[in-house]
Amino acid sequence: MRKIQMVDLVSQYEKIKPEIDNAILNVVQSSAYVNGPEVKAFQSELENYLGVKHVIPCANGTDALQVALMALDLEEGDEVITTDFTFAATVEVVGLLKLNSVLVDVEPNTFNISIEAIEKAITPKTKAIIPVHLFGQCANMEAILELAKKHNIKVIEDNAQGIGAQYTFSDGTKAMSGSMGDIGTTSFFPSKNLGCYGDGGAIFTNSDELAEIMRSIVNHGMGKRYYHDRLGVNSRLDSIQAAILRIKLRELDDYAEARRKVADHYDRFFAQYDNIQTPVRESQSTHVFHQYTLKFDELDQFALQAFLGEKEVPAMIYYPVPLHAQEAYTSSDYNEDDFAVTNNLCKTVISLPIHTEMDEEQLNYICQSVQEYLEKN
Repeated sequence: MRKIQMVDLVSQYEKIKPEIDNAILNVVQSSAYVNGPEVKAFQSELENYLGVKHVIPCANGTDALQVALMALDLEEGDEVITTDFTFAATVEVVGLLKLNSVLVDVEPNTFNISIEAIEKAITPKTKAIIPVHLFGQCANMEAILELAKKHNIKVIEDNAQGIGAQYTFSDGTKAMSGSMGDIGTTSFFPSKNLGCYGDGGAIFTNSDELAEIMRSIVNHGMGKRYYHDRLGVNSRLDSIQAAILRIKLRELDDYAEARRKVADHYDRFFAQYDNIQTPVRESQSTHVFHQYTLKFDELDQFALQAFLGEKEVPAMIYYPVPLHAQEAYTSSDYNEDDFAVTNNLCKTVISLPIHTEMDEEQLNYICQSVQEYLEKN
């Protein structure tokens, strides 16, 4: 049996090796390393894939979030509502810009941000909502957009885990994740569903005005070269990464289907356990399974993780500590009772390996290893 990994990037690369190697060589031979033709081509192809007017490539997903917030011209102390159950990058940029994060609880089924909690948290100082499409499935965007419109609030989609997912509105209209809010952001970190071979990110919008501002911000605040119209940063996607992403973008839907087949296998196996919740697949959103996360009624996560490690099965705990309890982001304003779902999830979830190159032998071994632990405990 091949070694089991959370993400097997080597096997994935081997399937597209000739195209990748040739693409990298072409960039090296052209010496167009920054903002070259490959970046412009990838930008255009991603716009077509997502159905958005503007894609602004940048250096990483965290920069994408920061640039998105900078483009909204918010003032110090303005409030940004986001989920308590996600990676810290989502709130990190809020603090760096001297804005106030307002963390809220999540839904017990999808683990995505709670609409009820958002509505409860809105104040006159609320200027933006950042829903995270967690683990590969869209948050309830229809309800979020309705709330945002009602209160004149901007929406920035954190699509680092959900690229390729499709959302269906109640009227039958379909939209790709990241394309529905005022701004969408994503990361191309290597382990993402659409990952490059280093760091990378992108920002999406259908607003001509916001696109012009964000293109300027990522390039030192310049519109015209050497004319700095606003405070900016240096955040660019290099040409080699763009060339790699062009090839992998063509495979993205197939990658998602391969991940779904892995998820189907897990679903069938764990259906026998009444005390385990497998990932819920909402009718309004496809699931691209960036992670496959099990929720137990009760679980010693670290004991299971250690047991699986002894079996050479990697497993991850996303996330062991909620953001509101992290030293960098805690606040005396928070009430533990408002985070009941998140607090429970942080104690009862574990994510199993899922990627595009998994085979049945590996999947059976992983399932049997979890079963062995459960029988012993």
